Amino acid sequence: MNIAIVGTGYVGLVSGACFAETGATVTCIDVDEKKIEALRQGVIPIYEPGLDDLVLKNVKAGRLKFSTSLPDVINEQEIIFTAVGTPPDEDGSADLKYVLQVAKTIGENLNRYLVVVTKSTVPVGTSKKVYDTIKSELVKRGVDVPFDVASNPEFLKEGNAIKDFMSPDRVVIGVDSDKAKKILTKLYKPFLINNFRVIFMDIPSAEMTKYAANSMLATRISFMNDIANLCELVGADVDKVRAGIGSDTRIGRKFLYAGCGYGGSCFPKDVKALIKTADDNGYSLEVLKAVEHVNEKQKMILFNKLEKAFHGETLSGKCVALWGLAFKPETDDMRESTALVIIKCLLGAGCTIKVYDPEAMNECRRIIGDKVTYCTDMYNAVIGADALMMLTEWKEFRLPNWDVVGKSMNRKLLLDGRNIYDKDELIEHGFEYHCIGK
Repeated sequence: MNIAIVGTGYVGLVSGACFAETGATVTCIDVDEKKIEALRQGVIPIYEPGLDDLVLKNVKAGRLKFSTSLPDVINEQEIIFTAVGTPPDEDGSADLKYVLQVAKTIGENLNRYLVVVTKSTVPVGTSKKVYDTIKSELVKRGVDVPFDVASNPEFLKEGNAIKDFMSPDRVVIGVDSDKAKKILTKLYKPFLINNFRVIFMDIPSAEMTKYAANSMLATRISFMNDIANLCELVGADVDKVRAGIGSDTRIGRKFLYAGCGYGGSCFPKDVKALIKTADDNGYSLEVLKAVEHVNEKQKMILFNKLEKAFHGETLSGKCVALWGLAFKPETDDMRESTALVIIKCLLGAGCTIKVYDPEAMNECRRIIGDKVTYCTDMYNAVIGADALMMLTEWKEFRLPNWDVVGKSMNRKLLLDGRNIYDKDELIEHGFEYHCIGK
């Protein structure tokens, strides 16, 4: 089965490699010539565990190819996926210019039946715009080529994307024709064999499902962070509260961990986009507006705790070490990360900053340049520090040698933004320890 995926970002590259692994012949397309040439040379532009090996394996097998030209390959495909970016506009809405540009190119070059599938995260109604754009270009050419449009939103977690794709909780597909459904059923047959759920529905419902899912998860995070902040005020322990409510089968345990705010490429963008969609339709999503507000405040919580720990003393000239820059472990993605908010606050207060992250150092350099000091490891980062902030719960941060850390720091002050350390152990080692919700 021949398929093409336009866009070699996180979603496009992971999807292409995984579809190739199931036996499809996949062409990944991107207008960035340097990126495509690097991929041909085996250089993967993102960090995702297992992706390098999967790409190289399927390139070698001849099932995965890369191109910069959609027109050159369009009429060899049964399915074309759009996996280009949909960055947020200033008003929070998703920018669809890249999605619609792909649709325009398809309409300008299509000569045989094709299923066009939107995999990018897009607002409800986008597939109709894609259909109209393709149809308009066909009319301009004076040709009547049949095609179908479908929606197949992705639900991949960064750091676990290969497993999520190959062993999904569910696959959601929005279609409005039996022919498109038959073709997409064939593509996903390897998943059906293993009894994974493929849920077919109408296209607007599929588009809405993606936003609703991410917004629900974001809601659980912000709710738990709000509860954690109240726990501190009333003397409760948020971890015990989480265990208590998580054991209720109606609630469950996932996404109930208190911390210093969510980030990444999905939750912030999707919450904003769904709020904007509702506003455009004359409805206000008050719960999600509160979710967004709570999250923005939560990203400041460690800086606020730092100020309190110094009891009004100026932070200017203080050295603060950061463990973790990525918005979560097992990725180098810093989009909307708490680290970026913290760094901005610390710089504004006149602090010097030393940082270490196992994967996101180059990404941090790209975003903020030389405003911070980049360290070779977690222990190098704390040398001479007046405070240490834990921002990303990488595994290598979980069992530090606290004697080494303490001897290296000017002041044994630890602010744990992910609640991964034991307070009693830290106190035994002479640390002043602050976390979330305790």
